[in-house]
This record gives sequence, structure tokens and C-alpha cells, in this order.
Amino acid sequence: MPPVLPVLLLAVLASTAVRANQLNLQTPVTPVARDVYDLHTLLLYITIAIVVAVFGVMFYAIVRHRKSAGHQAKQFHENTTVEVVWTVVPLLILIGMAWPATRVVLAQKQTRGEDMTVKVTGYQWKWQYDYLDDGLAFMSHLTTPRDGTLKTAGGPYLLEVDEPLVVPVGQKVRLLLTANDVIHSWWVPAFGVKQDAIPGFVREAWFKADTPGTYRGQCAELCGKDHGYMPIVVEVKPEAEYASWLTAKKAQLAAQADDPAKVWKLDEAVRRGEEVYRKNCVACHMEDGKGVPGTFPALSGSVVATGPVAAHIDIVLNGSRKNAAMAAWGKQLSDTEIAAVITYERNAWGNRDEKVVQPKDIKAARGGQA
Repeated sequence: MPPVLPVLLLAVLASTAVRANQLNLQTPVTPVARDVYDLHTLLLYITIAIVVAVFGVMFYAIVRHRKSAGHQAKQFHENTTVEVVWTVVPLLILIGMAWPATRVVLAQKQTRGEDMTVKVTGYQWKWQYDYLDDGLAFMSHLTTPRDGTLKTAGGPYLLEVDEPLVVPVGQKVRLLLTANDVIHSWWVPAFGVKQDAIPGFVREAWFKADTPGTYRGQCAELCGKDHGYMPIVVEVKPEAEYASWLTAKKAQLAAQADDPAKVWKLDEAVRRGEEVYRKNCVACHMEDGKGVPGTFPALSGSVVATGPVAAHIDIVLNGSRKNAAMAAWGKQLSDTEIAAVITYERNAWGNRDEKVVQPKDIKAARGGQA
């Protein structure tokens, strides 16, 4: 086989791999993402030009003035012209690169003039979305299986959620980002948005999607054991569809709202508690309640789940005071959800408390503040 054929075959295979794996940035669907994409391309071209120029001169000098051609090395020290050139030219290149980069950064920070505002709160390991203009709030959890079955089927592996963030197309969405436990980072590549969510601080970002569709991202900050299971899904809908979704979502949440005065029976509290546990607690304490030895304690037969109810309520509401491994769930779950999950933990995996923790008990533990 002529030497050129393997090279051409390799080039074809490489081109096919690039198309299959999309090695470039994702297709931008917001003004900022397009600016980022164009800036990336511009800087890539500048870098290629610099590499070609520098290595071209270097290889020309090596070949043209090689010793075998009869050249002798010249001894010299200072050359003011050369020193000025190699200082001024890189400076001009840096200025040329900094100007468009600064323009893009400033555009990313222009959050004013929004059409709607969404507060995004990061938790280990999920997101909460509060539509501040519409009084709507919900949690977004991972729903895809972790065993690789969806990846084998060609689906979006570990990138499906039960409650996506839904926004209207063509409207400027202002994001207010914070976190409840550790630093998270809200990142959607197609929007050109990547902003840290830091406990105790409120950071801002924005996007204005101009193409309806479903866009995916992930937490881009190493936030703990299940960092890889904290996806982001944003659905961009036409305005009419968004209005219909908003009305239906409000009705759904209202219908699902618990009566805080309800007195629960043991069997129904356990069933409800199992749902809450699977959605929020199973990542650390495991489905069988055995925990992760050396990292997360077991609940099966534990002193917490079989000891005084007041201590159990306190650690679920306020987290562990000894370390940060146990999160405080008081701001994440309702009185009913906390009461149900505690009842479940005290009556599962061989634990047999046979008592029901009621929502009023959780309200009392909060000091009367629901």
C-alpha cells in the first residue's frame, strides 16, 4: 500500500470521529453562547497562526543555517530591534485577544432588563427552581438509572430529571444562584452559562434562548459523592405552550399539596415516607438502609432510627452537628414529608417502632415555624 493511503484513511476516520463525538462546542442557542463560540473560534485561529509563524521561522532557520550546509554560528548578545519586536508584537496580540474577550464577559454580566427571574438553589444533589414572578417552586432530581442501561440504549446517560426548568423562547431569563450546603455550579453549554452557586451568596446569570428544545447540562463543581448525578435539563417552549405549562403546573402543585393538619395512619405514612426516602435519602443511606461503611451511617438498627424520636427529628431537620455529611432537610422538605420519611425509617429494614410521626410534631420541632 502506498504510504499516502494510510494517511488519507486515518484522516477520513478522524473526520468521522469528530462528527460523531462533536469535539467542538455545542451548537449555541443564545446570544452569549454565540459570542463565546465565535470568540473560541477567533482565538483558535490566532493560536494556529502564531504556531505556524513561530515554528515556520524556527524550522526555516534550522534547515537554512545548518552546519552541514557550511554555516558557522555567530556570537552576539544585544539587539535592540529584536527585543522591541518580540515585546511589542506579543503585546499587540494580547490586546487584540483581550478586546473581544472583555466584550463577551461584560455581555455575560448584563442581567438587567429581564422578562422573568428564577432563583436556582443547589443541594446535594439536586436543584430547586423558584419562579419568583409566579410563586412557583419545585425540586429537580435525577431520574435515569445509574447502572448504564440507558447509556447502552443510546439515551442521554445520567441527564434526565423529573422536573426540568421550563422557560419561554425569546425571553430573557435572569438567574439568581445560591446553594444550601456546598459550592455547586449551574452549567448549560448551549446557553453559554456557567455560574457557581455558593452558600451565603447570590450570584447572577442570564440567558435568552431563541430556539425551542431541550437543553442539558450538569453541576460543574466537585460537590461531593454524587456530583456526577446532578444534571440540569432546561425545556424551552413557545410562549403559548409555556403559558399552558405554567397554568397546569400550578394546578398540579396545588393538588399535590399536603394538608398540614392531617393525621396520618402508619401504613400510609410509611408508603409516603418510602417515596420521600427514595427521592432524597437513598443516595447516601442506600435502598436497603445499610449506608456506606466509613462514610454514611446505616439506618437499619441504628441508634438514630431506633432511639428517641426527638433526636431523629432534630438530625433530619438540622443536619449533623458533628460533621457536614448529614444535610439539613428543614428547608428542603415540608413538615409532612419529614414526618413521613422519619416514620418510614423507624419502621423499615427490621426497625419496628410502630409509631407515626405527625406533621404537627415537625412543626413543633421547628418552634412553630413551618
